Amino acid sequence: MKPQKIASTEPVRIDKWLWAARFFKTRSLARSAVQSGKIKYNGQQCKPSKAVEVGAQIKIPTGYDEKIVIVNAILDKRQGAQIAQTLYTETQESAEQREKNQQARKLSAFHSPRPDSRPDKKQRRQIIQFKQK
Repeated sequence: MKPQKIASTEPVRIDKWLWAARFFKTRSLARSAVQSGKIKYNGQQCKPSKAVEVGAQIKIPTGYDEKIVIVNAILDKRQGAQIAQTLYTETQESAEQREKNQQARKLSAFHSPRPDSRPDKKQRRQIIQFKQK
């Protein structure tokens, strides 16, 4: 088998690195996330062509939460998930905050503002009357 190249010394674009680190399924999704300003590189917005450096801090939104990661290695090709996880380390504060948010979401799931079922015809009439007043 051919040995896999783990780290690169040449500069790599941030959208390419995010794709290689498996934060996004495609490069175009990574590029659009960077362009829209959702990705923060060392606390600031950047362009998709920004070169990633080892030791940089990147803030990445993931669903309801945010991950703050430190770049350990640079890779320009998408590899397996185990290799991709070695490219970065998540900060302790980020992991703790995600855990707190997850617990809060679990607690609030029992108090959902949504009703159990759709309103019937009589209830819909009452809602319409209430809105018109």
